Amino acid sequence: MLETLTGFAVVGVAIVLGYVIGRIDLLGPHARHVLGRLIFFVLSPFLLFTVLAHADAKMLFSSLLPVSAIAAVAVIAVYALIARLWWKRPLGETLIGALAAGQVNSNNIGLPLSLYLLGSAAYPAPVVLMQLLVFTPISLTVLDAVTSDRVSLRRTLVRTATNPIIIGSVFGTLVSVLDLTVPPIVMEPAQLIADAAVPVLLISYGISLHGRRVLGAPGRRRDVVLASSLKLLVMPVIAWAVAQFVFGLSSSEVLIVVILAALPTAQNVFNYSQRYDIGETISRDTVFLTTLGCLPVLVLIMFLLG
Repeated sequence: MLETLTGFAVVGVAIVLGYVIGRIDLLGPHARHVLGRLIFFVLSPFLLFTVLAHADAKMLFSSLLPVSAIAAVAVIAVYALIARLWWKRPLGETLIGALAAGQVNSNNIGLPLSLYLLGSAAYPAPVVLMQLLVFTPISLTVLDAVTSDRVSLRRTLVRTATNPIIIGSVFGTLVSVLDLTVPPIVMEPAQLIADAAVPVLLISYGISLHGRRVLGAPGRRRDVVLASSLKLLVMPVIAWAVAQFVFGLSSSEVLIVVILAALPTAQNVFNYSQRYDIGETISRDTVFLTTLGCLPVLVLIMFLLG
């Protein structure tokens, strides 16, 4: 339990620091925009390259991958159907809300918590792979399309293929799958830059909280509540049912996929919404609520399955 609280304390301190920076206006009025672009175009690609390059290829394509994929796709579909067909939300907002419901924070929270709770930081690797090589290209393609004046298939494909996050993910996966040895003169500078991604992202998120109340935006509260409920409650239950009754995984593997499914919303979702100026309220509030709410959920899961 102490190790779990330590993992959340590390994240919490960085967010609080960002909030203080925003409150005293230390970085000026353009801090959120500048940090958002720095994270999206520079820091995140290096982080994802190093995480995937160091991952075990066997772990990347283990049985954890299809279970996590089914659970994520299920809650994404549920959110999208409700938001798009019932609430008539715009496509971009629907996508951000769906990602907030189904995309987990497998890096800056998933890696340390996996180490503290499960004994290894390697378990989130399949989820990282799925989100970066499947969800991210599709999501960025849609966001590019809804924010562009002209929609062109060729232009969309080019922008997706040249997206730095996707490039970093693909190169990292190739290094792992092909068992390539990256020379230290390349890997060590990449790791240095990658190490800055998580703290800068958390500080940027903390800055975004200043001057805004959680669930304070009228007309989008139910979107946040729906995404948070799907993320914290429904997704772990689906992961448990699929792992237990469909794939027949061992008790330890069931625990792993349920823990991964109960992780809070990925902060990359907030980064995407900030970058494209779509659904920022939904992503910000859902990240906040799920980050706070996942602690009791994880404790309950460990009590029931651990």
